[in-house]
Amino acid sequence: MRVKLVMSPIHNHDLMTIAGRYGYKPPMPYVPGTEALGVVEELGEGVTNLKVGQRVAGGASSAWAEHYLVEAARAVPVPDSIGDETASQMISMPLSAKMILHVMGAKAGDWVIQNAANGAVGKMVSEFAADHGINVVSLVRRAAGVEELGRIGITNVVATDGADWQGKVRELSKGASIRFGIDSIGGAGSDEIFSTMGEGSTLYSFGALTGKPLQISAANLLFKQARVEGFWLGKLLQTTPPELVGKLIGEIVTKAASGKLTLDVGGRYSLADAGKAAAASDVPGRAGKIVLVP
Repeated sequence: MRVKLVMSPIHNHDLMTIAGRYGYKPPMPYVPGTEALGVVEELGEGVTNLKVGQRVAGGASSAWAEHYLVEAARAVPVPDSIGDETASQMISMPLSAKMILHVMGAKAGDWVIQNAANGAVGKMVSEFAADHGINVVSLVRRAAGVEELGRIGITNVVATDGADWQGKVRELSKGASIRFGIDSIGGAGSDEIFSTMGEGSTLYSFGALTGKPLQISAANLLFKQARVEGFWLGKLLQTTPPELVGKLIGEIVTKAASGKLTLDVGGRYSLADAGKAAAASDVPGRAGKIVLVP
């Protein structure tokens, strides 16, 4: 069906795809944009669950355009109680956070540690984990990140630029073994986060913000009998039962509709200024996602 764009967020994987550094290289010519909020303009043949004029969100192909096409099965109807800013970005990153918690199998009382915790996924991992009694230690690079997360109610935050930050992690976890880790940085950050984790733990490689290969010492991998797993939502969705995906998306939409999940926008740019928008997306300390609008 054809949808008129309202707004589309710029995700890291969008920029990586443009740069040719993502796991998927689309055929050329290619219009970027993998998530959007729009208004249905024309329905495809046989589509009965949606209607013209309805707001829809979710995965889309080539969404950075005034109009884009999307499969009806991938379009999520947006309740009136959800604002455009939240609706435009409530599937990709929230679903990644939901799915990684599901994959790791963390239960109430378990401890998870993550770096890049003031990013979109990091914030939602903390929020969704708290809903299930799962403890999360959030690592940020600077003290300003501790304050930023504190303002939205996220606790157990440690800045890695401080002295003996690993000791602060042990204090927060009260000596409990940290079973799971989420590494979004790569490079030396992988071994740093692994150093705080317990025996038999699992580190999930979620991203590589440094652009460098994972660096993991034998002490943290071999002697802890630990393991590393890659997490890529795009690949995982190919083998995940649709019923589970629908359940998780339903939980996200319900939380957003109740006002308990709000996603901020850090700046709006027109499609004509996509280059400036991409540059703004790389600025650290943004309050929210940079979005493109018609």
